[in-house]
Amino acid sequence: MFAYIVRRLIFLPVVLIGVTVMVFGMLQFLNPYQRVFVYVPDPTKITGEGLDQLIEEYGLKDPFPVQYFRWMNGILHGNLGWSATANMSVMDALLDRFPASLELTLFSLFPLVFLGIWLGEISAVHHNALLDHITRVIAITGWSFPPFVFGIMVLMVFYGVLGWFPPGRLSTWADAIVNGPAFSRYTGLNTLDALLNGNFAIFLDALRHLILPVVTLSYVSWAWIVRVMRSSMLEILQKDYITTARAKGLSEQRVIAKHARRNALMPTLTVCSLLVLLLLGGVVITETIFDYEGMGRWVANAALQLDMPSVVGFALFNGFVMVVINLIVDLLYAYIDPRVKYD
Repeated sequence: MFAYIVRRLIFLPVVLIGVTVMVFGMLQFLNPYQRVFVYVPDPTKITGEGLDQLIEEYGLKDPFPVQYFRWMNGILHGNLGWSATANMSVMDALLDRFPASLELTLFSLFPLVFLGIWLGEISAVHHNALLDHITRVIAITGWSFPPFVFGIMVLMVFYGVLGWFPPGRLSTWADAIVNGPAFSRYTGLNTLDALLNGNFAIFLDALRHLILPVVTLSYVSWAWIVRVMRSSMLEILQKDYITTARAKGLSEQRVIAKHARRNALMPTLTVCSLLVLLLLGGVVITETIFDYEGMGRWVANAALQLDMPSVVGFALFNGFVMVVINLIVDLLYAYIDPRVKYD
């Protein structure tokens, strides 16, 4: 296992280089006047008369390999260009919005993953019973709901009618305190920073704003996990080794926990990793509906405004996250199923 981890860590930069080559290759479809914005970290340098000089300075008419290594050198020094959408450098925009998407991801993971796996398991164990039918109806309903429809509905009911859970990340009064001199920002996660500052009122306000987007992401997404876990569990429960385990006199609870659940988790884990990637990348529709200032909403606005540096920077970030999550999932496979060996 240790040797496998070392090999994967060594191979990690190779995969990331492949991602950068693909992204940079797509940039070549743009003309030099459009690509120059990816290189310039200061918007004051971008003027009509100075564009030709910048194209010459950054060698945007040089051969592909020369351009690529010059671009990579800028990335390694933290230069991803200027984001006109965020009115700051792309690197600063990513660092500024990542905590918001991370906070939304962390609060969505528990109901999304654990509740989805648990419901899928009990649905399979009680196959064709009333509990199975109820779970399937709820899952199918969630799977059929477009996220923007469900999000608008819960926003209309719980904010528009009841006024319980407002959109955004913080209320006006809380935002003024968080951005004030007396409040220390440690992580960028409002809930955690509020606790570290000993301000429970800010914590409750941040939590109140998270409830609706978390519910929307969880309900729409865990329906997928429920269906995959249920199907996988039903297939495993028909295997000969499950019948043998029952014939040996093992309790049903032990059969499920020791022999069925771990094997059923393998395909479910793959689905979970994809969902986590989507959440970390920023869920565009959910963040837009709930006026949530995360990466998804930012990159959606950047794409609409043809803000190429922002889109390219987000693509590189997503590629890095995907590679890291794939590594983690591969290691979890070996932990869940001892039969998986990495030499």
